[in-house]
Amino acid sequence: MDHSAAPLSAFDLAAIVTVAAAVLGWVNYHVLRLPNVIGLTVMGAAVSVLLLISNAIAPGLAMDDWVADMLVRMNFSDTLLEGMLSFLLFAGALHVDLGALRREWLPVLLLSTIGVVLSTVLVGLALYGFVMLLGIGLPMIWCFVFGALIAPTDPVSVLGIMKQMKVPPLLQATVTGESLFNDGVGIVVFTILLGAAVSGADFSVAEGARLFAIEAGGGILVGLLAGTAAFYAMRSMDDYPIEVLISLAVVMGGYALCTRLHISGPLAMAVAGLLIGNQGTLHAMSDTTRDYLIKFWEVIDELLNSALFLLIGLEVIAIVPAWNQLWVGLAAIPIALLARAVAVRASLLAVRLRRGTNQPAARRVLIWGGLRGGISIALVLTLLAGPIRDLLLAATFAAVLFSVLVQRATLGPLIDKAKDEMNAMQAATPHDDGR
Repeated sequence: MDHSAAPLSAFDLAAIVTVAAAVLGWVNYHVLRLPNVIGLTVMGAAVSVLLLISNAIAPGLAMDDWVADMLVRMNFSDTLLEGMLSFLLFAGALHVDLGALRREWLPVLLLSTIGVVLSTVLVGLALYGFVMLLGIGLPMIWCFVFGALIAPTDPVSVLGIMKQMKVPPLLQATVTGESLFNDGVGIVVFTILLGAAVSGADFSVAEGARLFAIEAGGGILVGLLAGTAAFYAMRSMDDYPIEVLISLAVVMGGYALCTRLHISGPLAMAVAGLLIGNQGTLHAMSDTTRDYLIKFWEVIDELLNSALFLLIGLEVIAIVPAWNQLWVGLAAIPIALLARAVAVRASLLAVRLRRGTNQPAARRVLIWGGLRGGISIALVLTLLAGPIRDLLLAATFAAVLFSVLVQRATLGPLIDKAKDEMNAMQAATPHDDGR
């Protein structure tokens, strides 16, 4: 019996990605010495480019077709949005200081709601104006769809850099809190706008607000219920394997329930992770259980992180942009950055000047730290194949690759500079108050 043409199973696909991430991670550690996320993205993109070149030189090999087929079978959107994202958000939320987040609740709320909506509108209008100049017939509603998928910051990228840098607590709470919640908000806004774009119906602000309240509010409620149930279950025992299993049940069961109910799973996971990572670790776990649970989720976070950014690099093989798509992709970078800057400044207008997030140094970190990543790519890959998808795909990849390779690589020095400015301002404050 010939097994050479046997289709790849889900286990085969997972094994290929895991082995590739491990091998390339080893190469990066010993050769490139780049941050792991950047190294895996660069090498994944390099592999995609080499495969495209090899196909042009020797079409008979068709290696790029094999990789592209593998990625189609894997379905990046479903893999991330319905699988990996729940684990990554929960793992990230475990490490967020709820006390600091409470103190910075207003900027977090404004950035993750008003900031996302404003960025969506600004990006949509700017993109529509640019494609009109190029003579590309892209309806305005699809420009807003792109604005929604590129507006949320990527929690995986943001939480990764926050863990490496000793960021002031209030600024860290704002950046990480926003990244945890604005992706859920962004996905909800994207879903509402996409429905209007596909149906061709006029977009209703009132109907959009109603759907937003149901999806976002429902997700937060499920997160509260799941996190509270897990808290009491863990507090009733001292058995770390079962308690780790309970945390897994919260993530998998809670996200599956949200998917069935058509409410926001990302927001549910962020809320549940905050509850278990703060109240749970303090009042429901022994020291042994706390140690095992935190380390378990740190390993899960690192493994999925590596696989995710390798896949982002490999997905480059999905696009060979035409000239008009290339120009739109290049324009998407400054458009997204400028919209982020305006959204941050506007969102913080309601926050009085203080030592926290509304200092110039902190604002620069919030603006440049608005990293885009896998969520934007997963959302754009859910669009139906066609010219509009190809155009938005090129724009999304350009913005995400710039974010991962440039913004993330330069965010560390910017944070160091911001810390120096904030410390100097804090040291000067008592003298000013004494005058």
